[in-house]
Amino acid sequence: MSEVVLKQVKKRFGPIETIHGVDLNIRDGEFCVFVGPSGCGKSTLLRLIAGLEDISDGELAIGGEVVNDKAPKDRGVAMVFQSYALYPHMTVYENMAFGLDLAKRSKDEQRERVMAAARVLQLEELLDRKPKELSGGQRQRVAIGRAIVRKPKVFLFDEPLSNLDAGLRVQMRIELTKLHEKLKSTMIYVTHDQVEAMTLADKIVVLRAGSVEQVGTPLELYHHPQNQFVAGFIGSPKMNFVPAVVMGVSQQTVTVKLDSGKEVTLPVDGSGLDAGDRVTVGIRPEHCSLADQDTAMLSGTVEVVEHLGEAGLVYVQADGDELFVARVTGDTAIVTGSSIGIHARVEDCYLFDQNGQARRRLDVDNEPLRAQLATG
Repeated sequence: MSEVVLKQVKKRFGPIETIHGVDLNIRDGEFCVFVGPSGCGKSTLLRLIAGLEDISDGELAIGGEVVNDKAPKDRGVAMVFQSYALYPHMTVYENMAFGLDLAKRSKDEQRERVMAAARVLQLEELLDRKPKELSGGQRQRVAIGRAIVRKPKVFLFDEPLSNLDAGLRVQMRIELTKLHEKLKSTMIYVTHDQVEAMTLADKIVVLRAGSVEQVGTPLELYHHPQNQFVAGFIGSPKMNFVPAVVMGVSQQTVTVKLDSGKEVTLPVDGSGLDAGDRVTVGIRPEHCSLADQDTAMLSGTVEVVEHLGEAGLVYVQADGDELFVARVTGDTAIVTGSSIGIHARVEDCYLFDQNGQARRRLDVDNEPLRAQLATG
């Protein structure tokens, strides 16, 4: 078993606390991704698990055993860093076998483990090469192979793809997913790239300023963010936020007036909200459509158009300070400087209270609520 359990784990550097009582359960065989902006504590949390930093308070267990006081080599973990850290004078085989040699494993066992890892990572033809003869993706696979041969309980990855170009990052994401399926090992992965998090993870842990904001599957975080921070971090491009004021609250809806003057009735839980409260409406770019300015939720001037081929991103200066982003089909003809209207279905919108907490969205597949929205 290689379950990782953190109970009220804290980290202090002198008087400054950087990790604030993290509770987390990573199941055996799970691919868990720590994600968040720079300085949120994700790498520090990974280093606490690895044993490269001491835990100030709390308890860390790996495979059911508390490891707070154990050295990194005795925790059953293997870490892959952002830099490949390969020995330039050694071959691929020697780099992968080096840790086993230090551990006094027999030559036969070293060869057996290295060849098994090479087959998994498709490195068999590269074992006699030096690192300088490898591409960036191949070097990263060697670094991963060096971890695999140790047969750890838990693999730890600290932004391993950030030094690769865009094409190699996509390729390596696929290879890491396939590797996890083959090994069935527990993997903990740190990244600031939410696309990596969404594509790799069974479970995502969103961190901010040393605290856990939300834990869930990629689709749970995408569809049901608990607060405005998570909603703005998960999704690319990020969710648009439109200031609004509450005009009225019923049992199943909240009517708000956007700063544009447009009133919108949203199918969300309005308990605790009152008329006059300042709130924020969230709209994802992919849920937007172009509309007549008279009927659109908001309108504005097109500042920038990014053509991506299959889609286009339209940046509109509406009423707020930030540009509003809408995703449109790639063949949509929009001219910079033109005025356009943007609309979204109310059931695709989110509502956040003045504290940034998400209001629960309600199912619109019932006739009374649908009728209420139609007249709202």
